[in-house]
Amino acid sequence: MTIPRYQIRQCERSNCHFPFPVVEKSGLGEECPKCGCKTRVVNPPYNAHEVETGTIVPNGPEVEALLDNIRSVYNVGNILRSADGVGIRHVHLCGITPTPSNPKLAKTSVGAEHTVAGRYHTDGLAAALSLKESGLRLWALEGGPRSESLFEAVGDFRGPPIVLVVGSEVSGVDPGILAQCERVLSLQMQGVKTTLNVAVAFGIAVYFVRYGLPSIPDKEVDIDRF
Repeated sequence: MTIPRYQIRQCERSNCHFPFPVVEKSGLGEECPKCGCKTRVVNPPYNAHEVETGTIVPNGPEVEALLDNIRSVYNVGNILRSADGVGIRHVHLCGITPTPSNPKLAKTSVGAEHTVAGRYHTDGLAAALSLKESGLRLWALEGGPRSESLFEAVGDFRGPPIVLVVGSEVSGVDPGILAQCERVLSLQMQGVKTTLNVAVAFGIAVYFVRYGLPSIPDKEVDIDRF
């Protein structure tokens, strides 16, 4: 597979000079997307800034995800991409949640629909009950009276695998599913808005659960000895 390189082109119009990236030798970008005038290449070609596979092993529990009636195909695609990145072992797509059969999903999943194991469930509550009965812990990412900060739950991360549950962008997690969850966690908001986009919130939470445990030495060290 040929890895494309990129270059920056810039508008030649004196009162524009709009810069933008294009694929090298693609023929694209000869006209400024802002004003339509001619452009020129202003830097040497460069490779995309890929992140190499990390050497740090996740120190949190194994994680699965349950997507309860997510409406947006783009949110599902972004969640699958985060799931691939963090090494989630399984994603459960429930109710009206779009599945990989939707051609629009690939636009945001960027191939993750082929790398993350997934299963479709008509009934999200039945899926949640089955996962709970198999010994997995259900943790919902949701607000409400039971909700506590995700960042205060770090002490409970060790143990059986966790199923991170996220719900509809409008109505949230099904109350029946929420009632089956061991923990209900939220991300603290400091601005005017009270919630994040579901895919953004999922990405933050799943990385914290997988990597957020502090390193604990096998034995406590008595620093007074040194």
